[in-house]
Amino acid sequence: MSDNDTTAGTLRNGKEPRTINGRALKPSTLMMGHGYDPVLSEGSLKPPIFLTSTFAFPSAADGKRHFEGITGKRPGGADGLVYSRFNAPNQEILEDRLAIWDRAEDALSFSSGMTAICVLMLAYASQGDVIVHSGPLYAASEGFVAKVLARFGVRYVDFPAGATREEIDGVLARAKDLAAEHGGKVCMVYLESPGNPTNALVDVEAVRAAVDAAQLTCPIAIDNTFLGPLWQRPLEHGADIVVYSLTKYVGGHSDLVAGSIAGAKKWIDPVRSLRNTMGGICDPNTAWMLLRSLETVELRMQRAGENAAKVCEYLARHPKVEGLGYLGMIADQRQQDIYDRHCLGAGSTFSVFLAGGEAECFRFLDNLKIAKLAVSLGGTETLASHPASMTHLSVAEGRRAELGISDNLVRISIGIEDADDLIADFEQALEAV
Repeated sequence: MSDNDTTAGTLRNGKEPRTINGRALKPSTLMMGHGYDPVLSEGSLKPPIFLTSTFAFPSAADGKRHFEGITGKRPGGADGLVYSRFNAPNQEILEDRLAIWDRAEDALSFSSGMTAICVLMLAYASQGDVIVHSGPLYAASEGFVAKVLARFGVRYVDFPAGATREEIDGVLARAKDLAAEHGGKVCMVYLESPGNPTNALVDVEAVRAAVDAAQLTCPIAIDNTFLGPLWQRPLEHGADIVVYSLTKYVGGHSDLVAGSIAGAKKWIDPVRSLRNTMGGICDPNTAWMLLRSLETVELRMQRAGENAAKVCEYLARHPKVEGLGYLGMIADQRQQDIYDRHCLGAGSTFSVFLAGGEAECFRFLDNLKIAKLAVSLGGTETLASHPASMTHLSVAEGRRAELGISDNLVRISIGIEDADDLIADFEQALEAV
């Protein structure tokens, strides 16, 4: 059957039609069935949870053929399933659907966002290599580069999120020189945009142009957790690999931990090979929960985004709020230009800069009644935290100041509650500041 087939039901291979009468179906539609065929599971409308560690072969010849594909003795790779450290039905369906959101050729799921990031970097970095990354990064991501990979002879050069093309050119030149000194290469450009927790944006198109001009063959990877998969599609602007903490918006209910990457198969295959060796794949139950969450991710993110716009409109006028790191209210002209070219929405996670410092932030946080004092973001409930003393405490104080992670910064992730109720909560909490 072709992609234009309009017959009711799913195709035998579980790939539903992508178009109907020439109309491309939206991801929110494809999330309801893509990658799964009820016929193969006793007609069950939803995929069952496949709790198995291994899969039976029809014959010894089939087993041999599979491992010939795995080992490369036969071209074309391996077909089917063999062992759940490599892949399993729930994870395969999840990965098929994740790829749709970013219009990617391939995707991989992991047991956490940090597992995805660590395996990704390890797949590309070797002794003497240099990673170029934007700043700020999530503290654990930055720590993995600066502290863990450094133990294995991998170095890094960083640049601020808002860097211009000329500044990026200079950083790449320094990185190439540093790699040459140690017999390595620039192995990856790793971005986080918007940056955590400041919402600083990276000009992905400028990075792409600079990497091409420098004749680098490394991938550009980007953590798109704050805006994806609804509000930004970095692969369309020059990135090669998009990274997510699925714990956040995709999972969206603060009841699971998982991660993913997506991109062209040529970039994903080396990461898959290392994941096959190391493990770290998402488990079947978590994959099943994520499949359920993907059905409503667009609705949840839209509601949260609408709520955030209303809440920020209130906060922007409050005398105890000195500023907002909200993408719907950008003051910097260059950041606004990047937003206009790259982003499809302002998101629902932002920073509030309160008058005062840590003490004032703590009073605000301790007086919240609806919003919960907790790390993470992108859930159905509103969360608030103090990055300088919590998620980014491990970052050196000077580095925090350089990145704009000040003592008066509170990070807020707006949920899907009633917006007016949230405003009332923030109003009474600010009275205590």
